[in-house]
Amino acid sequence: MLQTLWSLKGGVGVSVSAAALATSLAHRGRDTLLVDLAGDQPALLGLAEPAGPGVLDWLVARGEPDSLSRLRVPVVDRLGLLPSGRGAVDGRHPGPLDGGRLAAALDGLAEHVVVDAGVVGGRFTVGGHAALVAGLADAGRSLLVTRACYLALRRGVQEPPRADGVVLVADAGRGLDRHDVAAVLGLPVLAVLEADPSVARRVDAGLVARRPLRLLERGLRELV
Repeated sequence: MLQTLWSLKGGVGVSVSAAALATSLAHRGRDTLLVDLAGDQPALLGLAEPAGPGVLDWLVARGEPDSLSRLRVPVVDRLGLLPSGRGAVDGRHPGPLDGGRLAAALDGLAEHVVVDAGVVGGRFTVGGHAALVAGLADAGRSLLVTRACYLALRRGVQEPPRADGVVLVADAGRGLDRHDVAAVLGLPVLAVLEADPSVARRVDAGLVARRPLRLLERGLRELV
């Protein structure tokens, strides 16, 4: 199964959500590949920054499908990472990035593939990132990651890529709950991740993959 996580506003928790989902799948004994299009996964997973090429370089160079597997970096048992690499998606290459082609190349590399697509409208957008995310979304499950705040929800109704559901990062004290988010976006809330200090400490220490938090695993149970 291919699951692509993305957002329309920075800082809502896409990378942490993607890492937690991939880790949860791996710890359930499922062969899992985490694809990093945003560039933050090595730090989250406690890995050294990969020096070689990554998935963005493969996309820009229009690499052969069988060459993608050679970019895989081991993380923990049953979890591998496709790092973003050096090839910034900055518009200097011709044509849009083909999310469908990437999805086809990922098929068969692992039982479950989780894509951290970052922010649609963020730093990679001018190079065709929005088209890339749309192609990935059409090939599998598309998950909009958001918080229950006005700015995030406001962007969420402005013609985003197709989404099958929402991953809600829930902050204590918000006036809106999962039902409000579902009503505003017209999408089911498939997972709720509590914004908790224990999560932040695990992220800061780069231990997301090595010691999964039950708090996150409970919130993601509908996706695994």
